[in-house]
Formats: sequence, structure tokens, C-alpha cells
Amino acid sequence: MQKVEHIGIAVKELSASIPLFEILLNTNCYKTEIVESENVKTAFFKKGETKIELLESLSNKGVIAKYLEKHGEGMHHIAFEVSDIEAEMKRLMQAGFQLMGTIPKVGADNKLVCFIHPKNTNGVLIELCQSISGK
Repeated sequence: MQKVEHIGIAVKELSASIPLFEILLNTNCYKTEIVESENVKTAFFKKGETKIELLESLSNKGVIAKYLEKHGEGMHHIAFEVSDIEAEMKRLMQAGFQLMGTIPKVGADNKLVCFIHPKNTNGVLIELCQSISGK
């Protein structure tokens, strides 16, 4: 793992949360994107080298909707940048971590992603991400 790539925050409505985070972080949202595979709409902010990703569910059956129902708004995951996602997935599986998928999938911000089940990481959902152009 190279660095923290972004922190994901689950929100009920991007329309209310984007202005809040623009004021909080003193920077503009630089990108919104729909990620069909995750059934979410995302908004990204960058402060220094770290990014913040806001996640809004596109339906009441989406993963983020279920998270919000159970936990409310707040931190959803921490994403770490990796140079070779498949090698990192293999290393972690061999070390006994449960991955939420056997192959990386296309996520937001032009990344291949894979999540590590939070029961293996002290309750924190961890995302591995690799730039698609960097592979």
C-alpha cells in the first residue's frame, strides 16, 4: 500500500453535503460521478494529496442506503492506493483477509477497486484502489 488515496463519507444527499464540504475544506468539489456497479453517486474534493469522496445512494436498496439506515451519515471507508491491485489482493487473501470480491472492479475516479471486509480490519471498511491508467 502506497498512501491513503481517499476517505469515503456516506451522505443522504449530495445536494446538501457538497456545499457543506466546500465550506469546511475551503475548496470546490472537482468532480461528481455515477458508479453504476456500486449504485452510488460520488462527489470528490482534494485537499493537499488527500481526497474526500462523498457517497450518495442511487436507490433505497443500494449499499450506501443500507449503510445509512444502520449507521447514519459518516465515514464509510478508507481507500489505499496500490500499484498492483491483483498482487495486493492475492497477498491479503494469503494472509487470511476476506475480500469482498475475487476480481477488481471499475470504481469511481478512474480506479480499479476491491474492498476488504471490515470484520478483518477492526470494523473499518478498507478499499484498495489502483489508477486504471497506471496499470
